[in-house]
Amino acid sequence: MNRSRTRRRWLAGLTAGTLAVTGLTAATGPAAHAAPPGGGQGHDQGHGHGKDPRLMRILRSMTLEDKAAQLFVLQIHGLSADTDDPAAVEANRRLYGADNAAQVMARYRPGGFIYYGENVRDPHQVAAFSNGIQRAAMAQPHRIPATIATDQEGGIVARLQPPATQSPGAMALAAGRRTADARAMARITGRELRAVGVNQNYAPDADVNVDPANPVIGVRSFGSDPALVSAMVTAQIRGYRSADVTATAKHFPGHGDTGTDSHTGVPEIDHTREEWERLDLPPFRAAIAAGVDSIMTAHIVVPSLDPSRDPATLSRPILTGILRERLGYRGVVVTDALDMDGVRAEYGDERIPVLALKAGADVLLKPPLGDDGRGVFPRQLAAVVEAVKSGELTEERIDASVYRILKLKQDRGLFRDPYADPAMVGRTVGTPAHLAAAQRAADRTTTLVRNEGGVLPLRPGRRDVLVTGWGAATTAALGAEIARRGAVATVRQTGLSPTRAQIDEAVAAARDQDLVVAVTNRAWDVKDEPGHNGPGQVNLVRALHATGTPVVVIAVRDPYDIAWFPEVPAYLATHSYTAEALRSAAAVLFGELNPRGRLPVTVPVRDDPGTALYPFGHGLSYRR
Repeated sequence: MNRSRTRRRWLAGLTAGTLAVTGLTAATGPAAHAAPPGGGQGHDQGHGHGKDPRLMRILRSMTLEDKAAQLFVLQIHGLSADTDDPAAVEANRRLYGADNAAQVMARYRPGGFIYYGENVRDPHQVAAFSNGIQRAAMAQPHRIPATIATDQEGGIVARLQPPATQSPGAMALAAGRRTADARAMARITGRELRAVGVNQNYAPDADVNVDPANPVIGVRSFGSDPALVSAMVTAQIRGYRSADVTATAKHFPGHGDTGTDSHTGVPEIDHTREEWERLDLPPFRAAIAAGVDSIMTAHIVVPSLDPSRDPATLSRPILTGILRERLGYRGVVVTDALDMDGVRAEYGDERIPVLALKAGADVLLKPPLGDDGRGVFPRQLAAVVEAVKSGELTEERIDASVYRILKLKQDRGLFRDPYADPAMVGRTVGTPAHLAAAQRAADRTTTLVRNEGGVLPLRPGRRDVLVTGWGAATTAALGAEIARRGAVATVRQTGLSPTRAQIDEAVAAARDQDLVVAVTNRAWDVKDEPGHNGPGQVNLVRALHATGTPVVVIAVRDPYDIAWFPEVPAYLATHSYTAEALRSAAAVLFGELNPRGRLPVTVPVRDDPGTALYPFGHGLSYRR
């Protein structure tokens, strides 16, 4: 079926009228267009009028090169600011010609750094890393503290792992329908990030996921209903603000309806202007009305918003015409990572930062390695400087972005004290109170989608249970939870793409069991080609069902999997595979928890995307 026509049927048949379904309202009207006071947005951008005198003194004392460097947030390798680990040093030298973060700061004075999983070992190490970066920053002539950012969305995207508290992901929280939980988990996440020296989180995700086959967003979104997404995004922004961490609504103008991953290709959103305003815009409008300090761009092409077909990150009609002028947004605009193919396909790496700044961006995130295996950041930095010298960019335009960045750092209190307090790490990160709050939130998210024949809840007593499917840690954790309740649990992990031999072994093991619990992770991704899961998970579930042994499927990522095996008697959606989500699922299996989650998306019929197999808001309960 033609993808554009399929999408139109999906949009028309499944999302029309959803604003009324949720009983929630997105921000609309004049207040949604105006930048609110506070939140780092209320300062005037013109010629120093109404600006902070201290920040203006810093800005006027900076060289053009210093200003350009302040626009960049860089990836760094290693576990400390002064690492001498050979592998990290080699990687940093390829990127920047310097050994570590401290040397990069001394040489270039960038605006900040972003942490990835490789930078994280434990909370005390991260706090020491952050403090090392800030010491290096404060040793520079202008004493400008560093932005230290990460992606701690919760659920499947979390750089800080246990003992840090693991929040349910966006779609899981939306299944619980409690904005109070969304706000509380953002506050907890923010407090723990700030305790280890991270002052900006690239969250929450404000995309409205209306494409079940979206390869890059999915459960990172709060769902397919614009009003539900708007309410949850607003709650999380307020939670992060209460923890004094910068929230970042992403990915403007909306990455929720694409079959292409912008890391590896150039997605095109074929929404009409009316569809975009109805579906994609409301969460960003709500975020602006809530005073969000930062908005991240998307490397997506939206012809209805910019016929030039430039990706939004490089589109002046989108970033300036819509975001700045129409919506009145006055905060910081950060690009998505500049090493992604979605922004690199059309223009050379040295042109991209100049075009992003001309479009209206402020922060340039994660310059890539070039084709020669060397980092392009030095060349991108030089390109910005040269663009000003040549007149393509004005220095006033650079000043406007640098001032926004400095003002945001001041609003976070970084000029006053940029350092993490080592004594607070143990008192803040992964505390019993935080962990209990995460478990309570997760307990409200587990969604019972199907329960034919009363398979669930399981009755007390000894039984033999096979736990199979995706994830060594996931199946082992579920097996342990089931065994703890008196069952004899056999665990047989089969991975993302089970082979025929693995399927046959699982089927043989299932024949003498009382119950099979099968774990799936994006089983719907059945394309049998590189980069996709293939049909193995679907084949596994169908083969297990054919044995006659009762099968309970637990989808631990996207809830759409059931469309590929609608005949299974019982199906739970957890929307994530955190330890808390798995404990909640086990408690629901045994009736210790009454399932309370409701689908935050519509699950369509496999071959008929305009027809709902399970509608938005569906969720079963044991007790009425």
